[in-house]
Amino acid sequence: MTTIDDRTTTYTSVALADIRAAARAVLDPQVWDFVEGGSGTESTLAANRTAFTELTVTPRVLTGVTAADTTARLVGTEAAMPVAVAPMAYQRLLHEEGELAAARAARASGVPYVVSTLSSHRLEDIAATGADTWFQLYCLRDPARNHELIRRAEDAGCRALMVTVDVPLMARRPRDVRNGFALPAHVQAANLATGPGTEAHRRVDGASALAVHTDAAFAPGLTWRDLESLRRRTTLPLVVKGVLDPRDARAAVDIGADAVVVSSHGGRQSDGAPPSMRALPAVAQAVSGDCEILLDSGVRSGLDVLKALALGAHGVLLGRPVLWGLAAHGEDGVAAVLSLLHTELAEAMTLAGCAGPAAAAALRTERPGTRV
Repeated sequence: MTTIDDRTTTYTSVALADIRAAARAVLDPQVWDFVEGGSGTESTLAANRTAFTELTVTPRVLTGVTAADTTARLVGTEAAMPVAVAPMAYQRLLHEEGELAAARAARASGVPYVVSTLSSHRLEDIAATGADTWFQLYCLRDPARNHELIRRAEDAGCRALMVTVDVPLMARRPRDVRNGFALPAHVQAANLATGPGTEAHRRVDGASALAVHTDAAFAPGLTWRDLESLRRRTTLPLVVKGVLDPRDARAAVDIGADAVVVSSHGGRQSDGAPPSMRALPAVAQAVSGDCEILLDSGVRSGLDVLKALALGAHGVLLGRPVLWGLAAHGEDGVAAVLSLLHTELAEAMTLAGCAGPAAAAALRTERPGTRV
């Protein structure tokens, strides 16, 4: 149980769903829709959760495990558990300190924090919190700006470069379109030196200002050749995020990726795409141990982390729950989310007879009508 106190409110949380409820109670409805919404009919958004809940994991007994060791090494970074905070844009929408608060909580919790290209604080300031940071790159139309961002990430001490490859354009997200969602003036893409007059701040009925801004800023039509060029640009470990097809995972390995993230972008890009957990086993088979595999989209508990490990992931990225904690109570709220996840994971591993994360790969898993 985690209790968060301030001068007016006490949140007692025994599951991440409690923190979600606290976040919804304090957020503007349009911001809530931006955080929780997906693309199209939100079928992949929903399927991401179904893929976790329908999967069962068969525990082993008489293994002698009394307290599981959750520590892991993710893309060269030591972590208290096989979890990193996913890259997420514009976190000052949730709390004034935004990414700074979330990164401090990640540091205290011993997990890596991935800085988004579209963070609302500068990547240098986020890295200065002392968190183990990775930098996530959305490729911009001007290659020189991409190179500058990579250089800044290196100079700031970021420990990996994560390139998101599943956004040739921002998918239509009906909740944001209905709301005519735009950024408030105080929330900006700090790494891009944009001001409140950019497209992201200009509200238009029947459109998402963020989609307009993204389509103007991001490079469409990227190819593997572009990714190869980025691989040559840096000596940082390269993580390719947004892979679902095993052929793409293999191609990422072939151009020198150190890790892939099996991701449906939280159900926010290709609606109708398979949920990440359904895609994971085939990706794991395709890469054959030649790179690390991370998973995101739909992780909501420590048991979910164990399930991802059982299907071949080395770790997961945690997204929306971090934003819930940030909205509910800033740094303390994010710390509460990560503390609950750690408690749940340690318990799930111990009950499954797993002394450490690597042991989870030997667990039997089943879906209705199948055994993995």
